[in-house]
Amino acid sequence: MKVVNVHQRLLHASPERVGALIDSLSSPTDALTSRNWPRMKFDRPLGVGAIGGHGPIGYYVEAYSPGQAIRFRFTAPKGFTGWHGFEVIEATAHHCLLEHRLEMTASGPALWSWPLVYRPLHDALIEDALSQAQASLGNTPLQVPWSAHVRFLRRLMRPRSRSPRAMQGRSHAG
Repeated sequence: MKVVNVHQRLLHASPERVGALIDSLSSPTDALTSRNWPRMKFDRPLGVGAIGGHGPIGYYVEAYSPGQAIRFRFTAPKGFTGWHGFEVIEATAHHCLLEHRLEMTASGPALWSWPLVYRPLHDALIEDALSQAQASLGNTPLQVPWSAHVRFLRRLMRPRSRSPRAMQGRSHAG
């Protein structure tokens, strides 16, 4: 199954300022990733060849033009063959588009996991990232509410902690 998924946001800032958001990805000053989602982590500083991902999604940096664009090639999950990335599309000296594009072929288990699980989560994550970009630039962020399906999936995937009730009656030998 061929998948093309595009999200864009018009930002009231110069292309250079928006490009700096891309350059901050995975750094301690990451100005693009919302705190509601797993952060990007790589085995080295952002650059071609860096290997990492976020949550269950694995990828490596395939192409990087600082201040302009970055492209990640998928390595996981199984059945994701393709790439995703951010690009600054200049409109004027004071406005530009920030685009996130995903192009892949879904096969095997991804034929069901993409439309049922990953796509709704991906769409919410990217809309949150674009809102974070607006906030980082001092623009009023357009908040896109999560669907009931996304809220349900996030509850399912939340790490389970032991409740105090489950711990009652257990001895703590030490």
